[in-house]
Amino acid sequence: MKNYIDLHMHSKYSDDGEFTPSQLVEMCFEKGIQIMAIADHNSVKAIDEAKNKARELNMFYIPAVEIDCTYETTNLHVVGYGIDYKHPDFITLEQNVLNQELASSMKKIELTRSLGFEITQEELNQLSDNGVYTGEMFAEILLNKEEYKNHELLKPYRQAGKRSDNPYVNFYWDYYAQGKPCYTEIVYPSLKEIIDLIHNHGGKAVLAHPGNNLKGKYEIFDDMVKLGLDGIEAFSNYHNKEAVDYFYKKGQEYHIMVTCGSDFHGKTKPAIELGECRCPYDEEFIEIELKNNKLI
Repeated sequence: MKNYIDLHMHSKYSDDGEFTPSQLVEMCFEKGIQIMAIADHNSVKAIDEAKNKARELNMFYIPAVEIDCTYETTNLHVVGYGIDYKHPDFITLEQNVLNQELASSMKKIELTRSLGFEITQEELNQLSDNGVYTGEMFAEILLNKEEYKNHELLKPYRQAGKRSDNPYVNFYWDYYAQGKPCYTEIVYPSLKEIIDLIHNHGGKAVLAHPGNNLKGKYEIFDDMVKLGLDGIEAFSNYHNKEAVDYFYKKGQEYHIMVTCGSDFHGKTKPAIELGECRCPYDEEFIEIELKNNKLI
């Protein structure tokens, strides 16, 4: 079986990413990945560097961005592939989200303290280069503080704990994600607005890791696809076999692209490896779909 495509990973231009764009391309090359895309959160800064490095290594590189948006009350991620990433609209999008995240970061400090933890802005600035503090950063600091070595709230994330596979991001999901105690709301565009933005700039809109974001409400995908989605990331590291089968069949039912992505970040998700997309098939059919959609 041939697995050589990974269309969803993050560089240091995502607040929770670790590696430079060039490093990611080289790592993909070493893993045998021939077709790749870096889809940073609301940012297109990685694309030029990654494209140049991929060209040196004779790899296919697809310009991409992962955009936060909402459908009704659910927060979602949509990846735009093949976009005109030089357009100012993408800079405006990134700046709008950044401004809100800077404000919400200060609120996160107070909410974290309300859990009984002491944490300072100075500590967070050691991990952040732009003043945005993610839930993963809070986790990294707290899990490495000696005074919290035996803290009950942190036990699940320590070695052999039930949430220890990806401790930093699991802590984020448990405490800082939508509906959790330290959640701070960011006002994102609607799903329809983001689909239109991607289409207006020549791209294809693909719903990322739906099994993770739809939280068991899979039936709403049928309404979402009517808004103009071009594809579904059925093959994701987050999906179990049931989720893979469900969204793969939905892609076939609606005659839209079916894509694969690991959502590799580095240290915030150490259990995830590049190319680990849970695709049980030869990925050649994905390459054919990418060609048919003029993405490679």
